[in-house]
Amino acid sequence: MTIGEQPAYLRVADDLRKQIVNGGLPPHTRLPSQARIREEYGVSDTVALEARKVLMAEGLVEGRSGSGTYVRERPVPRRISRSGYRTTGSTPFRQEQAESGARGTWESRSEQVEAGPEIAERLAIKPEDRVMRTKYVFRDAGEAMMLSTSWEPLAITGRTPVMLPEEGPLGGCGVVERMAAIDVIVDNVAEEVGARPGLAEELLALGGVPGHAVLAIERTYFASGRPVETADVVVPADRYRIAYHLPVK
Repeated sequence: MTIGEQPAYLRVADDLRKQIVNGGLPPHTRLPSQARIREEYGVSDTVALEARKVLMAEGLVEGRSGSGTYVRERPVPRRISRSGYRTTGSTPFRQEQAESGARGTWESRSEQVEAGPEIAERLAIKPEDRVMRTKYVFRDAGEAMMLSTSWEPLAITGRTPVMLPEEGPLGGCGVVERMAAIDVIVDNVAEEVGARPGLAEELLALGGVPGHAVLAIERTYFASGRPVETADVVVPADRYRIAYHLPVK
């Protein structure tokens, strides 16, 4: 192989990818078998197998037990908007759903746990300190679209009406409103966005294929420099895009 020349398995994968993209291999069509790929491209079984693995990792095809490998329906990415804070008395997800006219639903579960080392660092507390952890599954038209896990220091919210994010007089309100009710004024929020392979349990909940990438958002709310809530938000990268609308000051 000369410098700059693609490995054989990538050349095969590239040709098959082009057929999928241009419609030569439409959705739900069975991908050529390993034997056929070997014969058509004049490559070894190993090369044929590696080419199929590339397409599976890219989410273009999926294996069906006892049936073969098929071209996946390519989803049209939808937008999840993120913007500066608005005083609506609602969470970002509820704001986004209201603006798009969608009818989203969600389920949540809260429990008291000890903060692990990473969460303790993000909240500027000790690892053994207690936090309220709340896990969410957000759905749009019944389809899981986003996972979120949040942590709030019980040193701030414990024994207050807002200790449980989804219960009590302010249950379901956003972090800013809930904290304001106990005289904690949130004045800043930071978000970091990255991409990584989805964990098995995440992809199972989101209906994704093993190996698919997810968008991971790490969000933290601050009050006078003190972290009062941090969260991990996970979104399937092949189905959604994160769009930011930020005011210019």
